[in-house]
Amino acid sequence: MYVAVFSTAALALFLLIYVLVKGIPNISWELLTTSPSYISQKIGILPDILNTIYIVIATLVIVLPLGVGAAIYLTEYATNKKIVAIIEYAAETLSGIPSIIYGLVGMLLFSNNMGTCLMAGALTLVIMNLPTIMRTTQESLKTVPQSYREGAFGLGAGKWRVIRTVVLPGCVDGVITGCILSVGRILGESAALLFTAGFAHALNGFVQGLSSPGATLTVALYVYAKEQGEFGVAFAIASILMVLTVVINFAANLVQKHFAKRRSS
Repeated sequence: MYVAVFSTAALALFLLIYVLVKGIPNISWELLTTSPSYISQKIGILPDILNTIYIVIATLVIVLPLGVGAAIYLTEYATNKKIVAIIEYAAETLSGIPSIIYGLVGMLLFSNNMGTCLMAGALTLVIMNLPTIMRTTQESLKTVPQSYREGAFGLGAGKWRVIRTVVLPGCVDGVITGCILSVGRILGESAALLFTAGFAHALNGFVQGLSSPGATLTVALYVYAKEQGEFGVAFAIASILMVLTVVINFAANLVQKHFAKRRSS
C-alpha cells in the first residue's frame, strides 16, 4: 500500500512540476492580455481565456437547474423505484461514455442546426455534466435525515416548502461540490469542443461569443502544440490549466469541510 500511495503521489507531483517548470517561463502579461495577430506574428490567449469563461457560465446556467431538479424529483417525488433505478443507471452510463462520442453527437444535434459556436459546445457539455450534477445532488439529498422532513410535515409545511426550506439547505454542499467538479471537467474538455465549438481565436463579447466559433484554453493548447508547433505557448496554457485544476480541487475540499463542520455543529 505504501508503494501504491508513493507511486500515485510521485506521478502527480512529477506531472505538476514538469508542466509548471516548462510553462511558467513562457507566461507573460502580453500573452495573457492580447489577441493573436498573424500579421505581426504575435501570440495571445486572451480570446481563449474569455471563451473558456463564456462556456463555463453558459454550461452551468443550463445544467444546474436541470441536474438539481432531476435529483430532487428522483429523491423526493418519484415513487416508482424501477423507473428511478433505470434513470440512475442511464446517468451512470452517460458519465462513462468517451467525450469524443459526445462531440460527435453534439455536432449532429447542435452544430448542424446552430452552426459551429460556443453555444453548441456548451449544450454538449450540459449533456456530459448532467450525470455529475444529478448524482452528487442525489447523494447529498439522501444524507439529510428523514426526521427533518417528518418534523416539518408535522408543523404543517407542504412538500415543496419542506424541500425548499429544510432539505435543500441541508444538502447545499453536494450541489456546490457537483458544480465545482463540473467546472473542472469543462475546463479540461477538448475533444467534444473540437467538433462543436471550433477553434477560432476571435475576441468577442459574451452574447456574440456564444453565437460564434471559439477556442477554449484546452482547444487552444491542442492547436498551438499540434497544428502550429508552438510548444512554449502550449506549456504556458497547460500551466494555467494545472493551476486552475489545483485551485478547483482545493476549493471543493474547502467547501466539503465547511459544510460538514456546519452540519455537525
